This record gives sequence, structure tokens and C-alpha cells, in this order.
Amino acid sequence: MTGEATGDGSATKALDAWLRSLAEADGAPGGGAACGVILGVSAALLHMVAGYTEGPRAAQSGDRLVGLRRDALQAADADGACSAALGAALAREKDDAGRDDAVRDAALAAAESSAALGEVAESLVPELELLAEIGNPHITADLVVAAHALVAGVAGAMVNLRGDLRLAAEHSSDAGGGAREEGLEAGARAMTQTREAASRTAAALSARVDAQ
Repeated sequence: MTGEATGDGSATKALDAWLRSLAEADGAPGGGAACGVILGVSAALLHMVAGYTEGPRAAQSGDRLVGLRRDALQAADADGACSAALGAALAREKDDAGRDDAVRDAALAAAESSAALGEVAESLVPELELLAEIGNPHITADLVVAAHALVAGVAGAMVNLRGDLRLAAEHSSDAGGGAREEGLEAGARAMTQTREAASRTAAALSARVDAQ
């Protein structure tokens, strides 16, 4: 999903078209891609806060956030493709001799796309924490929204990752899993830490707004 605002409503049209695709019952894009878009929203809001904040640290954060926003949307697009491939694998006839292998491979690829979203979220946490420290206090509410979007995005991606790992295990002849699965389990644990870190900052920022 790409496009910059041009003043003619093209960005809104592009978003509406993507949301209509999301609303269709075909899973491509699906919840994982939605998590990527949510993380993109978080990155965009963080970039806005950095733009309203004076000083070189804020400017440097803003530069990093441009790339992270793009990474989030690219990961969303990649997840949509993985979702389509998984749907195609699941749609194969039950008596198809290659169905289990196809489903396992597609599920692991989908899990890896969720892990990629987790890596974007992990990179957003230091930017959130920095802006919680130095950000313009007049737009703390926007920072709170960015924080909660980050929490939602990584939490959803983590649920998808674990679901895809379970699906892969159900269609695998290797009861113990392998190095690929172990790496993804480690990714899920890292996502839990990312969610907890973002949640703590979101709670602290919300308390700050309530105290104003």
C-alpha cells in the first residue's frame, strides 16, 4: 500500500481501496497485513511528534522513522502475499499427497512474515521511548496513540505467528520441529518483550496526559 497525499483525496482513495480488500473473505490481505499498516500508523505518528520537537535527536529520530514506516508497509504487503499462498495451500484437496508439505511450508513463510513485522515493531520501541523523553509536550496525546498502535500491531503479529506455527506443526511429520521453528519461537518471545516495553511506555504517557 503506497501513495502520498496530493490534496485531491488520492491517499484516502488508496486507503479505502485497501480496506475494501481487507474486508473481503479471502484473507489476502488479512490480519497480518493489517498489523503492518497499524505499525505504519505508529511510525507516522512518531514521525509527526519528532517533527514538532526541536533538536538534533528529534531530527535524527524522524529520519529513522521514515525508513521504519516504509519497512512496516513493505512487511504488510509481504504478509498479504504469504496469506494468499497459505490460503492456496489449504485449498488443495485433502487427499493431495503434497498438501501437508505445502501447508507446512506456507504456514512457516507466513510466520516468518509476522516475525518481520515484529522486527519493525522492535525498532520502533526506542524511537517511542526517546520521544517520550524529549517530545513536544503539547502533542503527548498523539504520542499515546502512536504507543497504543505499536502495542496493537506487535500483539496481533505475535498471535498470527503463533497460530501459523501451530498450523505448521499440525501438517508436519517432524514432531520436534526444526531450526526454522525454533528461530520463530525465539522471534515470538522477542515480540512479547516488545509488546511489554511499548505497553509500559503507553501507560506512562497516558498517566502523563491524565495528570495535565
